[in-house]
Amino acid sequence: MDYIDYYKTLGVGKKANAKEIKSAYRKLARKYHPDVNPGDAEAEKKFKELNEANEVLSDSDKRKKYDKYGKDWKHADQFEKAEQQQQAYGQQRGRQSYSGGGAGFEGDFSDFFSSMFGGGDGGFGGGQRRSQSLKGQDLTAELHLPLQQAANTHKQTITVNGKKIRITIPAGIGDGQTIKIKGQGGPGMQGGPKGDLYITFRIDKDPVFERKGDNLYIKQSVDLYDLVLGGELEVGTLHGKVKIKVKPGTNPGAKIRLKNKGFPLYKHAHQHGDLYVTLEANIPKDLSKKEKELFEELKNLRK
Repeated sequence: MDYIDYYKTLGVGKKANAKEIKSAYRKLARKYHPDVNPGDAEAEKKFKELNEANEVLSDSDKRKKYDKYGKDWKHADQFEKAEQQQQAYGQQRGRQSYSGGGAGFEGDFSDFFSSMFGGGDGGFGGGQRRSQSLKGQDLTAELHLPLQQAANTHKQTITVNGKKIRITIPAGIGDGQTIKIKGQGGPGMQGGPKGDLYITFRIDKDPVFERKGDNLYIKQSVDLYDLVLGGELEVGTLHGKVKIKVKPGTNPGAKIRLKNKGFPLYKHAHQHGDLYVTLEANIPKDLSKKEKELFEELKNLRK
């Protein structure tokens, strides 16, 4: 949640064009990709920062807000709305006027001005001023989660604007999904309620499982002999290992469906999608002379 200089992260200047940003991102993403640096926590952190920087700077609208508001760019809409309200307030004050006969004060107030300060109801100064409570500013944040964490309901403490907030994340949360935490936004005005916090979740790419909706997909290496003769195979799932049977004569690339072994449904942790296992043949290498002779014999028998 801390402020990151996106230009510095990608190693480009603030005047860099879209092509330069794209080129810098691709170069660094290849260098720090988790598949290239397995088990390297620093490389994984750097990769996340690169993705975040590219997501903002490659989007012209987001980049414009970031350039104008810096670390507060995600709240640009709220800032601009407040500026418009201030302008409207100034314009309405400029339209206040006295009546032609001089006996009373005409309050040409807008709805906004009246709700904030109260309208005139007769003589000058005769109206009672009153203020209206306003809800605090809504805040937005983004939280990255590994696939394994997203598959389990758990509590996590995050920091937003220097404030620590403990939240419960339901199992099955989706990539790009946003949830609202009521009352964790900015303070209200004139006794109004606090704003809300909107958290958008980003699920990191997993080195083993590929997620599509509530289904998971993995690739499993299997001996050539088991594909030909059949056998038993141990497969890892999100919640431990299971054994599956490989039928004789199974072709490489075949898929086996494991029902209810996929990703949990959002807020329904006891219900799961399916796990699809793609079998990849493990071709034996460095064959001995005897093994080669046996394969030659099999080849001739098949003829």
